Amino acid sequence: MDQATRAIDALLDEAGLPVAGAPIGALLSAQAARQPDQPAFTFAGRTLTFAQMDAGANRMARALAARGVQPGDTVAITMPNRPEYALAVYAAWKLGATPCPISQRLTAPEMAEVLSLAQPRLVIGTGATPAGDWPLLEIDDPLPDTLPDGPLPPIVSSPGKILASGGSTGRPKLVVDPISSGWGPDKTVPFRPAFSTVINAGPLYHTSPFSFAIVALAEGCHVVCMERFDPAEWLELAGRHRVTVAPMVPTMMSRIARLDPAVTAAADLSSLKFLMHSSAPCPQDVKRWWLDRVGPDVVWEVYGSTERLGSTLIRGSEWLERPGSVGRANPGDTILIVDGAGNPLPPGEIGEILFRRTIGVGVNYRYIGAGTRIQGDLDGLGDMGWVDGDGYLYIADRRTDMILVGGVNVYPAEIEAALERVPGVLCAAVIGLPDADMGNRIHAIVELADGVAIPASDQALAFIKIALERLAPYKRPRSAEYTHERVRDDAGKVRRAALRAARLAEG
Repeated sequence: MDQATRAIDALLDEAGLPVAGAPIGALLSAQAARQPDQPAFTFAGRTLTFAQMDAGANRMARALAARGVQPGDTVAITMPNRPEYALAVYAAWKLGATPCPISQRLTAPEMAEVLSLAQPRLVIGTGATPAGDWPLLEIDDPLPDTLPDGPLPPIVSSPGKILASGGSTGRPKLVVDPISSGWGPDKTVPFRPAFSTVINAGPLYHTSPFSFAIVALAEGCHVVCMERFDPAEWLELAGRHRVTVAPMVPTMMSRIARLDPAVTAAADLSSLKFLMHSSAPCPQDVKRWWLDRVGPDVVWEVYGSTERLGSTLIRGSEWLERPGSVGRANPGDTILIVDGAGNPLPPGEIGEILFRRTIGVGVNYRYIGAGTRIQGDLDGLGDMGWVDGDGYLYIADRRTDMILVGGVNVYPAEIEAALERVPGVLCAAVIGLPDADMGNRIHAIVELADGVAIPASDQALAFIKIALERLAPYKRPRSAEYTHERVRDDAGKVRRAALRAARLAEG
């Protein structure tokens, strides 16, 4: 047994769990040594074992090293979901480099701006990747047959990862995780136990899919990954693979809930133990559908961020007692709601959501390309909300998305939730457009389900009449447009600032 193999064997305890400080890149090798023939990554009908995944990552790591990648370098990774995505991330970690996942959907100017912030040693992508002058390793080019596939010596990457974010304004920024790639509490998730079977339908460059589909491999999880979410396929895969853990966004939950009832009733979700949703507000009727379908103790909602500056958590059974809440602050976090001058507000009043953490402010992230919102010992994302008398948090919206109508604050998320209850509507985005009288008029962009005809222009508001009747007059959209294109991205996000800018440009 050589020195590298002995070092790898020491990274797991007797139960197969990572030991504290174990470099995550080497943990894939440790799991491969422990359970070489167990399924690790299933994609497009093909399952790779832990031995196959680790061998592929080891070969790719040596290919990166041949391209000059060294410890401390940044490696940008941009491609659609596929097994090679995970291999590229682990290859970077195996060299002590820092992976930086980036959306492959960026335009050439957007990609150039993000890469200029990241300053990568190398970009791993496809032939369609607009890498510009940055060196590109095309993932579909075969690696030299001479590259060994055995384990590399364990090494820790610092920082552990860098994630790209468009932000609420659409301007790119990078979120640097200053914590190293050594295993610790920041890598574990209470509703992603070791050796789980996880289904992932979100883009791997996004925070939650990255954790549930890439980091999870280090804990021996079997990841069933989709290239792109499809509701009927998701149900089929979840049943066939006896999935136990499902990270989701409300858009996915909504599309499944609105399938033909015969399809959803026939689906086997009995193996599901944890369904965790985050990233956007979930319509209450959709959430209730899932609580009824899989049980309130299975469904969890998390409010948090890539920056890990504070978070809340609520179980389905709690939510039924406080519909609409995203839960109470997790241990070590305190929620404060403040007005525009930074003064604390009492329960029930809407203000900016800030967190105070016992570990201190700004210790879990730093930005490249943006400034923080740190205010003394408080930090936040610019979201608006309120707490009830028991400390349960409710989200109103992002401050940057708030619409001022005749001097009154209007929160798009509330209107969108009402619109998404209209039969035939899948998603909605609400923005403010200039109005000479009221300052802004509320405009709705409505995504319709396949097969639902787009209303005639003179019926635009009549189609959503049910929703309008549920809203106070000042909250009602004064105009609406309809589409069959996706309003939210694959991560469940809606970029209202970009939607508004596009419509202003059109005049």
